[in-house]
Parts: sequence; structure tokens; C-alpha cells
Amino acid sequence: MSEILTRVWENLIGRLAGPMNLRLILQPAVATILAIRAGLRDARQNRPPFFWAILRNPSRRRELLQQGWKDVGKVFIVATILDVVYQLIIHQGVYVLELLITAVALAIFPYVLLRGPVNRFAKLASGKRPQKALRTRDGHNKVPWPERLGGPQSS
Repeated sequence: MSEILTRVWENLIGRLAGPMNLRLILQPAVATILAIRAGLRDARQNRPPFFWAILRNPSRRRELLQQGWKDVGKVFIVATILDVVYQLIIHQGVYVLELLITAVALAIFPYVLLRGPVNRFAKLASGKRPQKALRTRDGHNKVPWPERLGGPQSS
């Protein structure tokens, strides 16, 4: 087992100096741009931070994960394909664990890491106060009354 982990670690570090290393800059940059766009969209719509909402709101978790995948899924697929090409060039085979680690690190991690903070900073810059969820006695979220009536949100 330690031999496998050693090989995985050495191969992951080897990507830094090997061929196709420009992707290690471009793919996280694209994921960052997509996270900034999504975070600004969340702030305009007064949504809670992305990762926090996934953890704290199980009723919307599936919807949020689908939306996140819609934003960053293509970057993940490109990262996966490029890493398969890299592995075939260097190792003449494909190591699935390394493939998944690399694709997640290049595409999903930057997106999840930045979308929530961009949302918070945009809300602070615009002067919007975060919307507090009202809870009923049975623990369900209740929509604040101005939103139920379609009126303006309270500040």
C-alpha cells in the first residue's frame, strides 16, 4: 500500500515539471473565473455562500450540486481528458486515482473554494445584508414575507 501511495505522490509531483504543465495554470484559472461569475450571480440574487448552503440546506443540496456541476463540469471533463493524455504519454497507461485527484484539484477545488467568498465580498461591497432564514417550529425554512409577496427584499 505504501508503494502505491509513494508512486501516486511522485507522479503527482512529476506533473509540475513534465509535459503539458501549462494546463496546471489554465484549468484552475478557468475554474476561478467561473467561480467568480457564479459568486457574483449568487450575491445579486442574495443567495447564501455556495459551500455553506450545500452543507446546511439538505433540501436544496441536489439543486446546488447540479448548478455547480453545470458551471464547472466541462472544466472537470477537460482536466480529465488532458490528464489521460498526459498519463498515456508519460506512463503508457492510466492510473485512475491520480486522474481523479488531478481533475478535482484543477477544476472542482478552486471553484468550491472561491465561489462562497466571492459571494460574501460582493455582498459586503454592495451593502447587501445576508438574508437570514426564518425557521418554523418544525425546522423548515420559511421565506421572509416581502419575497412571498413578490415585493422588494428588506435591507
